[in-house]
Amino acid sequence: MEILRSKIFEKFSEIIFGFSTKNGLNRKEPFFFNLSFTVGDDENIVKENRIAFANQLGLDISQIAFQRQIHSDIITVVEKPGVIGESDAMITNKKNIGLAISSADCTPIFIYEKEKKIIAAVHSGWRGTEKKILSKTIHKMIDDFSCQAKNMFVYVGPSIHQKNYEVGEEVASLFDEKYLLRIDGKIYLDVLQANIDQLLANKIPQTQIEISSLCSFEEKDLLHSYRRDGNNSGRALGIIAMKD
Repeated sequence: MEILRSKIFEKFSEIIFGFSTKNGLNRKEPFFFNLSFTVGDDENIVKENRIAFANQLGLDISQIAFQRQIHSDIITVVEKPGVIGESDAMITNKKNIGLAISSADCTPIFIYEKEKKIIAAVHSGWRGTEKKILSKTIHKMIDDFSCQAKNMFVYVGPSIHQKNYEVGEEVASLFDEKYLLRIDGKIYLDVLQANIDQLLANKIPQTQIEISSLCSFEEKDLLHSYRRDGNNSGRALGIIAMKD
């Protein structure tokens, strides 16, 4: 099983983190190693995949919190594992609960506040980015858990890069022109940079931000991409947890 890790989280022995890829359990096309029940894959296979991935991280599947992502700015404070309902960001101060983000192009962001021992996981596609769900998650960590930005460490997982993300004028009009690339009548949106700028605007030190260089669209042998594969795309999971 091929799992992406975070160098920035490896500094903390209490943090468990991994991001899945297409490669695991010798799964075949179209969905490969898929961790979502919503794409048309066999439910029993998805269950096996989820269990195997969690186990590779040193977790039991019963310890994971899953949200039903709806491209919102809803943030859930997680008190126990399981399916928590509709939201696109989760925060917890509980040990041994994994926060899972499903992704196949959208920007997945994972945060650890090292002094207060708080973790967060954010799913930010263009809708969530426009609604500033990442900034709102950081603010909630500060307001509700007394976190400080200077103590936050962040991993931004693989996502679709600007040159592969064409959008229409209706979407483009929601963003500052600095995030738009206009070529031959086409418009390309930089969702990744918009999220990075939210991190920096909230005064998280740049040295404490790790950004995956992988583009989900381009890494066809490694990563799921809805923009590339459409209804045949599986979904990855990124999971962050704190252990005792």
